[in-house]
Amino acid sequence: MNSATQHAKTEGATSGTAAPLIETQGVGKSFDGIPALIDGRLTLQAGSVHALCGGNGAGKSTFLNILMGLLRRDAGEVRLRGQPVDFGSAAEALRQGIAIITQELSPIPGMTVAENIFLGREPRRAGIVVDYRTLFVQTGDLLDRLGFKLNPRALMTTLSLAETQLVEIAKAFSLQSEILIMDEPTSAIGERETDVLFQAIRGVTAQGVGIIYVSHRLSEIFTIADRYTVFRDGKFVESGAVADIDRAHLVRLIVGRELVNAEKRRAELKSESAPPLLEVSQLSRSGEFENVSLTVAAGEVVGIYGLMGSGRSEFLNCVYGLSRPRQGQVRLRGRLLKSGQPAASIRAGLSLITEDRKASGLVLSSSVGQNISLSRLPKLSRLGIIRRKDERRLIERLVEQLRVKTASVDLPVLSMSGGNQQKVVLARCMSTDPVCLLCDEPTRGIDEGSKREVYAFLRQFAAEGGAVLAVSSEAQEILDISDRIAIFRRGRLIDIIDGHSASQETLLHLAS
Repeated sequence: MNSATQHAKTEGATSGTAAPLIETQGVGKSFDGIPALIDGRLTLQAGSVHALCGGNGAGKSTFLNILMGLLRRDAGEVRLRGQPVDFGSAAEALRQGIAIITQELSPIPGMTVAENIFLGREPRRAGIVVDYRTLFVQTGDLLDRLGFKLNPRALMTTLSLAETQLVEIAKAFSLQSEILIMDEPTSAIGERETDVLFQAIRGVTAQGVGIIYVSHRLSEIFTIADRYTVFRDGKFVESGAVADIDRAHLVRLIVGRELVNAEKRRAELKSESAPPLLEVSQLSRSGEFENVSLTVAAGEVVGIYGLMGSGRSEFLNCVYGLSRPRQGQVRLRGRLLKSGQPAASIRAGLSLITEDRKASGLVLSSSVGQNISLSRLPKLSRLGIIRRKDERRLIERLVEQLRVKTASVDLPVLSMSGGNQQKVVLARCMSTDPVCLLCDEPTRGIDEGSKREVYAFLRQFAAEGGAVLAVSSEAQEILDISDRIAIFRRGRLIDIIDGHSASQETLLHLAS
Protein backbone atom coordinates (compact mmCIF):
# COMPACT_ATOMS: atom_id res chain seq x y z
CA MET A 1 0.00 0.00 0.00
CA ASN A 2 1.12 3.61 -0.55
CA SER A 3 1.81 6.09 2.25
CA ALA A 4 -1.78 7.34 2.33
CA THR A 5 -3.08 3.81 2.83
CA GLN A 6 -0.50 3.03 5.47
CA HIS A 7 -1.42 6.24 7.32
CA ALA A 8 -5.11 5.31 7.35
CA LYS A 9 -4.40 1.77 8.59
CA THR A 10 -2.24 3.11 11.40
CA GLU A 11 -4.89 5.68 12.29
CA GLY A 12 -7.58 2.98 12.31
CA ALA A 13 -5.50 0.79 14.56
CA THR A 14 -5.15 3.53 17.16
CA SER A 15 -8.74 4.74 17.07
CA GLY A 16 -11.98 2.82 17.03
CA THR A 17 -13.78 5.81 15.54
CA ALA A 18 -11.59 6.58 12.51
CA ALA A 19 -13.05 9.17 10.12
CA PRO A 20 -14.66 7.85 6.92
CA LEU A 21 -12.37 7.68 3.91
CA ILE A 22 -14.74 9.96 2.02
CA GLU A 23 -17.70 11.98 3.29
CA THR A 24 -19.65 14.37 1.07
CA GLN A 25 -22.62 16.67 1.70
CA GLY A 26 -24.70 18.76 -0.71
CA VAL A 27 -22.27 18.49 -3.64
CA GLY A 28 -23.59 20.39 -6.66
CA LYS A 29 -22.49 21.12 -10.22
CA SER A 30 -24.12 22.95 -13.14
CA PHE A 31 -23.16 23.28 -16.79
CA ASP A 32 -24.25 26.47 -18.57
CA GLY A 33 -26.76 27.06 -15.80
CA ILE A 34 -28.29 23.59 -16.10
CA PRO A 35 -27.82 21.49 -12.92
CA ALA A 36 -26.24 18.07 -13.44
CA LEU A 37 -25.86 17.41 -9.70
CA ILE A 38 -27.88 19.10 -6.96
CA ASP A 39 -27.33 17.16 -3.75
CA GLY A 40 -24.55 14.59 -3.92
CA ARG A 41 -24.11 12.71 -0.64
CA LEU A 42 -22.06 9.60 0.12
CA THR A 43 -20.01 8.23 3.02
CA LEU A 44 -17.35 5.60 2.30
CA GLN A 45 -15.82 3.58 5.14
CA ALA A 46 -12.45 1.84 5.00
CA GLY A 47 -12.63 -1.84 4.04
CA SER A 48 -16.09 -1.59 2.45
CA VAL A 49 -17.69 -1.67 -0.99
CA HIS A 50 -20.24 1.12 -1.42
CA ALA A 51 -22.55 0.87 -4.45
CA LEU A 52 -23.51 4.18 -6.07
CA CYS A 53 -26.77 3.53 -7.92
CA GLY A 54 -28.92 5.54 -10.30
CA GLY A 55 -30.18 5.67 -13.85
CA ASN A 56 -28.41 7.39 -16.72
CA GLY A 57 -28.51 11.12 -16.03
CA ALA A 58 -28.80 10.67 -12.26
CA GLY A 59 -25.59 12.62 -11.66
CA LYS A 60 -23.30 9.70 -10.79
CA SER A 61 -20.59 10.47 -13.35
CA THR A 62 -20.55 14.16 -12.41
CA PHE A 63 -20.22 13.23 -8.74
CA LEU A 64 -17.37 10.77 -9.40
CA ASN A 65 -15.55 13.27 -11.63
CA ILE A 66 -15.68 15.78 -8.78
CA LEU A 67 -14.25 13.23 -6.34
CA MET A 68 -11.49 12.45 -8.83
CA GLY A 69 -10.59 16.08 -9.46
CA LEU A 70 -11.74 16.01 -13.08
CA LEU A 71 -14.43 18.63 -12.30
CA ARG A 72 -14.62 21.41 -9.70
CA ARG A 73 -17.82 21.44 -7.66
CA ASP A 74 -20.05 24.53 -7.43
CA ALA A 75 -21.43 23.73 -3.99
CA GLY A 76 -21.17 21.35 -1.07
CA GLU A 77 -18.36 19.77 0.86
CA VAL A 78 -15.99 16.84 0.30
CA ARG A 79 -13.95 15.46 3.20
CA LEU A 80 -11.09 13.00 2.81
CA ARG A 81 -10.19 11.19 6.04
CA GLY A 82 -12.00 13.95 7.93
CA GLN A 83 -10.24 16.85 6.21
CA PRO A 84 -11.93 19.14 3.62
CA VAL A 85 -10.48 18.82 0.10
CA ASP A 86 -11.07 20.44 -3.28
CA PHE A 87 -8.95 18.71 -5.90
CA GLY A 88 -8.04 20.75 -8.94
CA SER A 89 -6.80 17.80 -10.99
CA ALA A 90 -6.79 14.02 -11.14
CA ALA A 91 -3.08 14.09 -10.28
CA GLU A 92 -3.94 15.66 -6.91
CA ALA A 93 -6.51 12.94 -6.23
CA LEU A 94 -4.04 10.21 -7.19
CA ARG A 95 -1.45 11.64 -4.82
CA GLN A 96 -4.05 11.42 -2.04
CA GLY A 97 -4.70 7.74 -2.78
CA ILE A 98 -7.80 7.90 -5.03
CA ALA A 99 -7.90 5.99 -8.34
CA ILE A 100 -10.68 5.38 -10.84
CA ILE A 101 -11.61 2.69 -13.36
CA THR A 102 -13.98 4.07 -15.99
CA GLN A 103 -16.08 2.22 -18.55
CA GLU A 104 -14.62 4.47 -21.26
CA LEU A 105 -11.44 2.55 -22.06
CA SER A 106 -8.32 4.52 -22.98
CA PRO A 107 -5.57 2.08 -24.00
CA ILE A 108 -2.47 3.07 -25.97
CA PRO A 109 -2.73 0.59 -28.87
CA GLY A 110 0.94 0.49 -29.92
CA MET A 111 2.15 -0.47 -26.45
CA THR A 112 2.20 -3.75 -24.56
CA VAL A 113 -0.06 -4.73 -21.68
CA ALA A 114 2.79 -4.06 -19.22
CA GLU A 115 3.54 -0.62 -20.67
CA ASN A 116 -0.13 0.36 -20.45
CA ILE A 117 -0.45 -0.75 -16.82
CA PHE A 118 2.70 1.00 -15.57
CA LEU A 119 2.71 3.96 -17.98
CA GLY A 120 4.74 6.77 -16.40
CA ARG A 121 5.76 4.49 -13.51
CA GLU A 122 8.03 2.05 -15.34
CA PRO A 123 11.05 0.64 -13.48
CA ARG A 124 14.20 2.24 -14.88
CA ARG A 125 17.93 1.65 -14.89
CA ALA A 126 19.85 4.63 -13.52
CA GLY A 127 16.57 6.52 -13.57
CA ILE A 128 16.72 6.81 -17.37
CA VAL A 129 16.29 3.59 -19.38
CA VAL A 130 13.17 1.46 -18.93
CA ASP A 131 14.02 -1.89 -17.35
CA TYR A 132 11.74 -4.05 -19.48
CA ARG A 133 12.74 -7.31 -17.85
CA THR A 134 11.64 -6.02 -14.44
CA LEU A 135 8.56 -4.39 -15.98
CA PHE A 136 7.33 -7.67 -17.47
CA VAL A 137 8.05 -9.57 -14.23
CA GLN A 138 6.17 -6.97 -12.13
CA THR A 139 3.23 -7.05 -14.53
CA GLY A 140 3.14 -10.85 -14.57
CA ASP A 141 3.13 -10.94 -10.76
CA LEU A 142 0.27 -8.39 -10.63
CA LEU A 143 -1.81 -10.25 -13.20
CA ASP A 144 -1.23 -13.54 -11.38
CA ARG A 145 -2.37 -12.01 -8.07
CA LEU A 146 -5.51 -10.69 -9.72
CA GLY A 147 -6.13 -13.94 -11.57
CA PHE A 148 -6.19 -12.24 -14.99
CA LYS A 149 -4.96 -14.49 -17.79
CA LEU A 150 -3.15 -11.89 -19.89
CA ASN A 151 0.30 -11.85 -21.49
CA PRO A 152 2.31 -8.82 -20.22
CA ARG A 153 4.13 -8.66 -23.57
CA ALA A 154 0.98 -8.71 -25.73
CA LEU A 155 0.23 -5.58 -27.76
CA MET A 156 -3.03 -3.86 -26.89
CA THR A 157 -4.10 -4.05 -30.53
CA THR A 158 -4.31 -7.85 -30.21
CA LEU A 159 -6.69 -7.79 -27.23
CA SER A 160 -10.46 -8.08 -27.23
CA LEU A 161 -12.65 -5.43 -25.61
CA ALA A 162 -13.02 -7.64 -22.53
CA GLU A 163 -9.27 -8.16 -22.22
CA THR A 164 -8.71 -4.42 -22.59
CA GLN A 165 -11.13 -3.87 -19.69
CA LEU A 166 -9.06 -6.26 -17.56
CA VAL A 167 -5.93 -4.22 -18.35
CA GLU A 168 -7.70 -1.05 -17.15
CA ILE A 169 -8.70 -2.82 -13.94
CA ALA A 170 -5.15 -4.08 -13.38
CA LYS A 171 -3.80 -0.57 -13.93
CA ALA A 172 -6.01 0.80 -11.14
CA PHE A 173 -5.03 -1.99 -8.75
CA SER A 174 -1.34 -1.37 -9.52
CA LEU A 175 -1.62 2.13 -8.05
CA GLN A 176 -2.24 0.59 -4.59
CA SER A 177 -4.70 3.37 -3.81
CA GLU A 178 -6.65 3.58 -0.56
CA ILE A 179 -9.84 4.59 -2.38
CA LEU A 180 -10.83 2.91 -5.64
CA ILE A 181 -13.71 4.16 -7.79
CA MET A 182 -15.07 1.50 -10.15
CA ASP A 183 -17.42 2.82 -12.83
CA GLU A 184 -18.99 -0.13 -14.67
CA PRO A 185 -15.84 -2.29 -14.35
CA THR A 186 -17.62 -5.42 -15.63
CA SER A 187 -19.49 -3.88 -18.56
CA ALA A 188 -17.21 -5.61 -21.08
CA ILE A 189 -16.33 -8.84 -19.27
CA GLY A 190 -18.16 -12.10 -18.69
CA GLU A 191 -19.43 -13.67 -15.49
CA ARG A 192 -16.36 -15.88 -14.97
CA GLU A 193 -14.07 -12.83 -15.19
CA THR A 194 -16.46 -10.92 -12.91
CA ASP A 195 -16.05 -13.62 -10.26
CA VAL A 196 -12.26 -13.23 -10.51
CA LEU A 197 -12.59 -9.46 -10.14
CA PHE A 198 -14.79 -9.86 -7.07
CA GLN A 199 -12.15 -12.07 -5.46
CA ALA A 200 -9.61 -9.29 -6.06
CA ILE A 201 -12.00 -6.72 -4.58
CA ARG A 202 -12.48 -8.80 -1.44
CA GLY A 203 -8.72 -9.11 -1.14
CA VAL A 204 -8.05 -5.36 -1.18
CA THR A 205 -11.00 -4.41 1.04
CA ALA A 206 -9.64 -6.86 3.63
CA GLN A 207 -6.55 -4.63 3.66
CA GLY A 208 -8.63 -1.51 4.38
CA VAL A 209 -9.23 -0.21 0.88
CA GLY A 210 -12.61 1.47 0.31
CA ILE A 211 -14.38 1.00 -3.03
CA ILE A 212 -17.13 3.07 -4.64
CA TYR A 213 -18.77 0.67 -7.07
CA VAL A 214 -21.06 1.71 -9.94
CA SER A 215 -22.89 -0.89 -12.00
CA HIS A 216 -26.18 -1.18 -13.84
CA ARG A 217 -26.05 -4.93 -13.19
CA LEU A 218 -28.07 -5.05 -10.01
CA SER A 219 -27.12 -8.66 -9.30
CA GLU A 220 -23.51 -7.50 -8.86
CA ILE A 221 -24.52 -4.93 -6.26
CA PHE A 222 -26.20 -7.58 -4.13
CA THR A 223 -23.18 -9.85 -4.54
CA ILE A 224 -20.28 -7.49 -3.77
CA ALA A 225 -21.56 -4.32 -2.04
CA ASP A 226 -21.92 -3.70 1.70
CA ARG A 227 -23.81 -0.41 1.45
CA TYR A 228 -25.66 1.53 -1.24
CA THR A 229 -26.50 5.13 -2.11
CA VAL A 230 -29.06 6.06 -4.76
CA PHE A 231 -29.07 9.25 -6.85
CA ARG A 232 -32.01 10.26 -9.02
CA ASP A 233 -32.28 13.41 -11.15
CA GLY A 234 -29.08 14.74 -9.61
CA LYS A 235 -30.28 14.34 -6.03
CA PHE A 236 -29.54 12.01 -3.14
CA VAL A 237 -32.46 9.62 -2.58
CA GLU A 238 -31.48 7.00 -0.02
CA SER A 239 -28.54 5.21 1.58
CA GLY A 240 -28.31 2.07 3.67
CA ALA A 241 -27.09 -1.50 4.04
CA VAL A 242 -27.54 -3.71 0.98
CA ALA A 243 -28.53 -6.60 3.26
CA ASP A 244 -31.64 -4.63 4.31
CA ILE A 245 -33.20 -4.24 0.84
CA ASP A 246 -34.24 -6.38 -2.13
CA ARG A 247 -33.96 -5.88 -5.87
CA ALA A 248 -37.50 -4.53 -6.27
CA HIS A 249 -36.87 -1.85 -3.64
CA LEU A 250 -33.63 -0.78 -5.32
CA VAL A 251 -35.28 -0.60 -8.76
CA ARG A 252 -38.07 1.60 -7.35
CA LEU A 253 -35.49 3.97 -5.87
CA ILE A 254 -33.51 4.17 -9.11
CA VAL A 255 -36.38 4.76 -11.55
CA GLY A 256 -38.84 6.44 -9.17
CA ARG A 257 -41.65 4.04 -10.03
CA GLU A 258 -42.55 0.36 -10.21
CA LEU A 259 -41.22 -1.41 -13.32
CA VAL A 260 -43.38 -4.11 -14.81
CA ASN A 261 -41.67 -7.00 -16.56
CA ALA A 262 -43.03 -7.49 -20.05
CA GLU A 263 -43.81 -11.17 -20.43
CA LYS A 264 -41.48 -13.00 -22.75
CA ARG A 265 -43.64 -14.37 -25.55
CA ARG A 266 -42.83 -17.78 -26.95
CA ALA A 267 -42.21 -17.39 -30.67
CA GLU A 268 -45.15 -18.66 -32.70
CA LEU A 269 -43.69 -20.04 -35.88
CA LYS A 270 -45.98 -20.57 -38.86
CA SER A 271 -44.93 -24.18 -39.05
CA GLU A 272 -42.14 -26.38 -37.84
CA SER A 273 -40.98 -26.85 -41.43
CA ALA A 274 -40.93 -23.13 -42.29
CA PRO A 275 -37.56 -22.02 -43.72
CA PRO A 276 -35.39 -20.02 -41.33
CA LEU A 277 -34.90 -16.29 -41.86
CA LEU A 278 -31.20 -16.52 -40.95
CA GLU A 279 -29.27 -19.73 -41.57
CA VAL A 280 -25.61 -20.23 -40.66
CA SER A 281 -23.94 -23.43 -41.90
CA GLN A 282 -20.59 -24.82 -40.72
CA LEU A 283 -19.09 -21.36 -40.21
CA SER A 284 -15.44 -21.43 -39.10
CA ARG A 285 -12.69 -18.89 -38.57
CA SER A 286 -9.21 -20.00 -37.55
CA GLY A 287 -8.41 -19.42 -33.90
CA GLU A 288 -11.86 -18.00 -33.12
CA PHE A 289 -14.68 -20.53 -33.70
CA GLU A 290 -15.24 -23.83 -35.49
CA ASN A 291 -18.13 -25.44 -37.41
CA VAL A 292 -20.96 -23.33 -36.02
CA SER A 293 -24.41 -23.99 -37.48
CA LEU A 294 -27.62 -22.39 -36.25
CA THR A 295 -30.85 -20.88 -37.52
CA VAL A 296 -33.12 -18.02 -36.47
CA ALA A 297 -36.72 -18.00 -37.63
CA ALA A 298 -39.01 -15.03 -38.16
CA GLY A 299 -40.59 -14.04 -34.85
CA GLU A 300 -37.74 -15.55 -32.81
CA VAL A 301 -35.05 -14.19 -30.50
CA VAL A 302 -32.04 -16.50 -30.23
CA GLY A 303 -29.50 -15.68 -27.53
CA ILE A 304 -25.82 -16.60 -27.57
CA TYR A 305 -24.19 -17.21 -24.20
CA GLY A 306 -20.57 -18.02 -23.43
CA LEU A 307 -17.65 -16.98 -21.29
CA MET A 308 -14.94 -14.57 -22.43
CA GLY A 309 -12.92 -16.16 -25.23
CA SER A 310 -15.74 -18.46 -26.31
CA GLY A 311 -15.87 -16.89 -29.78
CA ARG A 312 -19.40 -15.48 -29.52
CA SER A 313 -18.64 -11.87 -30.62
CA GLU A 314 -16.21 -13.05 -33.29
CA PHE A 315 -18.95 -15.32 -34.66
CA LEU A 316 -21.47 -12.46 -34.79
CA ASN A 317 -18.98 -10.18 -36.58
CA CYS A 318 -18.28 -12.89 -39.14
CA VAL A 319 -22.00 -13.49 -39.79
CA TYR A 320 -22.35 -9.76 -40.45
CA GLY A 321 -19.33 -9.65 -42.75
CA LEU A 322 -16.78 -7.75 -40.67
CA SER A 323 -14.44 -10.72 -41.05
CA ARG A 324 -14.14 -13.54 -43.57
CA PRO A 325 -14.71 -17.17 -42.56
CA ARG A 326 -12.30 -19.95 -43.39
CA GLN A 327 -15.30 -22.03 -44.38
CA GLY A 328 -19.08 -22.03 -44.14
CA GLN A 329 -22.03 -20.01 -45.40
CA VAL A 330 -24.58 -17.47 -44.18
CA ARG A 331 -28.00 -17.20 -45.80
CA LEU A 332 -30.65 -14.56 -45.19
CA ARG A 333 -34.15 -15.25 -46.51
CA GLY A 334 -32.64 -18.13 -48.46
CA ARG A 335 -30.07 -15.97 -50.26
CA LEU A 336 -26.35 -16.49 -49.79
CA LEU A 337 -24.59 -13.49 -48.23
CA LYS A 338 -21.22 -12.41 -49.60
CA SER A 339 -18.56 -13.04 -46.96
CA GLY A 340 -16.56 -10.10 -45.67
CA GLN A 341 -18.93 -7.48 -47.14
CA PRO A 342 -20.96 -5.62 -44.46
CA ALA A 343 -22.47 -3.27 -47.05
CA ALA A 344 -23.92 -6.26 -48.89
CA SER A 345 -25.26 -7.63 -45.61
CA ILE A 346 -27.02 -4.33 -44.91
CA ARG A 347 -28.59 -4.30 -48.38
CA ALA A 348 -29.80 -7.88 -47.83
CA GLY A 349 -31.56 -6.92 -44.58
CA LEU A 350 -28.99 -7.58 -41.84
CA SER A 351 -28.03 -5.01 -39.21
CA LEU A 352 -25.47 -5.14 -36.38
CA ILE A 353 -25.54 -3.47 -32.95
CA THR A 354 -21.88 -3.49 -31.91
CA GLU A 355 -20.67 -4.14 -28.35
CA ASP A 356 -18.83 -0.82 -28.03
CA ARG A 357 -21.21 1.95 -29.08
CA LYS A 358 -18.67 4.77 -28.64
CA ALA A 359 -15.86 3.09 -30.56
CA SER A 360 -17.81 1.54 -33.43
CA GLY A 361 -21.53 2.32 -33.07
CA LEU A 362 -21.59 6.13 -33.07
CA VAL A 363 -19.87 9.13 -34.58
CA LEU A 364 -19.53 11.06 -31.33
CA SER A 365 -18.72 14.40 -32.97
CA SER A 366 -21.92 14.29 -35.04
CA SER A 367 -25.50 15.07 -34.06
CA VAL A 368 -28.21 12.68 -32.95
CA GLY A 369 -29.93 13.01 -36.32
CA GLN A 370 -26.77 12.54 -38.36
CA ASN A 371 -25.99 9.32 -36.47
CA ILE A 372 -29.49 7.96 -37.04
CA SER A 373 -29.55 8.62 -40.79
CA LEU A 374 -25.91 7.67 -41.48
CA SER A 375 -26.53 4.11 -42.68
CA ARG A 376 -29.51 5.20 -44.79
CA LEU A 377 -27.77 8.02 -46.68
CA PRO A 378 -27.22 6.05 -49.92
CA LYS A 379 -31.01 5.65 -50.26
CA LEU A 380 -31.68 9.23 -49.16
CA SER A 381 -29.39 10.71 -51.79
CA ARG A 382 -29.52 11.33 -55.51
CA LEU A 383 -26.44 12.33 -57.45
CA GLY A 384 -24.69 12.89 -54.15
CA ILE A 385 -27.33 15.33 -52.85
CA ILE A 386 -29.20 14.32 -49.68
CA ARG A 387 -32.98 14.79 -49.69
CA ARG A 388 -33.15 16.67 -46.38
CA LYS A 389 -36.94 16.47 -45.96
CA ASP A 390 -36.92 12.69 -46.33
CA GLU A 391 -33.96 12.47 -43.96
CA ARG A 392 -35.77 14.59 -41.35
CA ARG A 393 -38.93 12.47 -41.58
CA LEU A 394 -36.86 9.29 -41.10
CA ILE A 395 -35.07 10.75 -38.06
CA GLU A 396 -38.29 11.98 -36.43
CA ARG A 397 -40.02 8.63 -36.99
CA LEU A 398 -37.19 6.63 -35.43
CA VAL A 399 -36.72 9.04 -32.49
CA GLU A 400 -40.39 8.53 -31.67
CA GLN A 401 -40.32 4.76 -32.25
CA LEU A 402 -37.23 4.21 -30.05
CA ARG A 403 -38.29 6.85 -27.48
CA VAL A 404 -35.00 8.70 -27.75
CA LYS A 405 -35.00 11.50 -25.18
CA THR A 406 -33.38 14.60 -26.64
CA ALA A 407 -34.24 18.31 -26.71
CA SER A 408 -33.16 18.42 -30.34
CA VAL A 409 -31.91 15.92 -32.90
CA ASP A 410 -29.30 18.54 -33.80
CA LEU A 411 -27.53 18.15 -30.44
CA PRO A 412 -24.25 16.19 -30.40
CA VAL A 413 -24.78 12.54 -29.54
CA LEU A 414 -21.83 12.83 -27.12
CA SER A 415 -24.00 14.92 -24.79
CA MET A 416 -26.56 12.13 -24.27
CA SER A 417 -26.78 9.54 -21.51
CA GLY A 418 -25.62 6.00 -22.23
CA GLY A 419 -29.17 4.68 -22.47
CA ASN A 420 -30.17 7.27 -25.06
CA GLN A 421 -26.95 6.77 -26.99
CA GLN A 422 -27.80 3.08 -27.22
CA LYS A 423 -31.27 3.97 -28.53
CA VAL A 424 -29.60 6.09 -31.22
CA VAL A 425 -27.53 3.03 -32.22
CA LEU A 426 -30.74 1.01 -32.46
CA ALA A 427 -32.39 3.76 -34.49
CA ARG A 428 -29.45 3.84 -36.91
CA CYS A 429 -29.70 0.07 -37.34
CA MET A 430 -33.46 0.31 -37.94
CA SER A 431 -32.99 3.05 -40.54
CA THR A 432 -31.97 0.43 -43.13
CA ASP A 433 -35.22 -1.58 -42.67
CA PRO A 434 -33.55 -4.80 -41.50
CA VAL A 435 -35.30 -8.15 -41.27
CA CYS A 436 -32.68 -9.56 -38.87
CA LEU A 437 -30.85 -7.82 -36.02
CA LEU A 438 -27.48 -9.01 -34.74
CA CYS A 439 -26.99 -7.61 -31.21
CA ASP A 440 -23.66 -7.74 -29.40
CA GLU A 441 -24.17 -6.72 -25.76
CA PRO A 442 -27.24 -4.57 -26.61
CA THR A 443 -27.59 -3.17 -23.06
CA ARG A 444 -23.93 -2.71 -22.09
CA GLY A 445 -23.54 0.13 -19.59
CA ILE A 446 -27.15 1.36 -19.56
CA ASP A 447 -29.57 1.69 -16.65
CA GLU A 448 -32.35 -0.69 -15.63
CA GLY A 449 -35.16 1.39 -17.13
CA SER A 450 -33.39 1.70 -20.51
CA LYS A 451 -32.64 -2.03 -20.45
CA ARG A 452 -36.33 -2.85 -20.15
CA GLU A 453 -37.08 -0.56 -23.10
CA VAL A 454 -34.41 -2.30 -25.23
CA TYR A 455 -35.81 -5.72 -24.27
CA ALA A 456 -39.32 -4.59 -25.21
CA PHE A 457 -38.06 -3.23 -28.54
CA LEU A 458 -36.30 -6.48 -29.45
CA ARG A 459 -39.37 -8.54 -28.57
CA GLN A 460 -41.60 -6.20 -30.59
CA PHE A 461 -39.25 -6.39 -33.57
CA ALA A 462 -39.47 -10.19 -33.46
CA ALA A 463 -43.26 -10.14 -32.91
CA GLU A 464 -43.62 -8.14 -36.14
CA GLY A 465 -41.84 -10.83 -38.13
CA GLY A 466 -38.16 -9.96 -37.64
CA ALA A 467 -35.42 -12.21 -36.29
CA VAL A 468 -32.94 -11.39 -33.52
CA LEU A 469 -29.59 -13.04 -32.74
CA ALA A 470 -28.20 -11.54 -29.51
CA VAL A 471 -24.95 -11.97 -27.56
CA SER A 472 -24.84 -11.04 -23.87
CA SER A 473 -22.43 -11.61 -20.98
CA GLU A 474 -25.35 -11.50 -18.54
CA ALA A 475 -27.01 -14.86 -18.03
CA GLN A 476 -30.19 -13.26 -16.71
CA GLU A 477 -30.45 -10.98 -19.74
CA ILE A 478 -30.15 -13.94 -22.11
CA LEU A 479 -32.89 -15.71 -20.15
CA ASP A 480 -35.10 -12.61 -20.22
CA ILE A 481 -35.06 -12.14 -23.99
CA SER A 482 -34.42 -15.52 -25.65
CA ASP A 483 -36.71 -18.14 -27.13
CA ARG A 484 -33.71 -20.39 -27.68
CA ILE A 485 -30.17 -20.09 -26.34
CA ALA A 486 -26.99 -21.18 -28.16
CA ILE A 487 -24.17 -22.07 -25.74
CA PHE A 488 -20.62 -21.33 -26.91
CA ARG A 489 -17.54 -22.82 -25.27
CA ARG A 490 -13.95 -22.43 -26.50
CA GLY A 491 -15.01 -21.53 -30.01
CA ARG A 492 -17.58 -24.26 -30.44
CA LEU A 493 -21.36 -24.40 -30.30
CA ILE A 494 -21.97 -26.86 -27.45
CA ASP A 495 -25.76 -26.93 -27.31
CA ILE A 496 -28.95 -25.05 -28.17
CA ILE A 497 -31.50 -25.08 -25.36
CA ASP A 498 -35.01 -23.78 -24.76
CA GLY A 499 -34.88 -20.24 -23.37
CA HIS A 500 -38.21 -20.54 -21.56
CA SER A 501 -37.19 -23.37 -19.26
CA ALA A 502 -33.46 -22.71 -18.79
CA SER A 503 -31.83 -21.36 -15.61
CA GLN A 504 -28.68 -19.38 -14.87
CA GLU A 505 -27.16 -22.50 -13.35
CA THR A 506 -27.77 -24.40 -16.59
CA LEU A 507 -26.13 -21.70 -18.69
CA LEU A 508 -23.05 -21.44 -16.48
CA HIS A 509 -22.68 -25.22 -16.29
CA LEU A 510 -22.82 -25.64 -20.07
CA ALA A 511 -20.61 -22.61 -20.83
CA SER A 512 -17.91 -23.72 -18.35
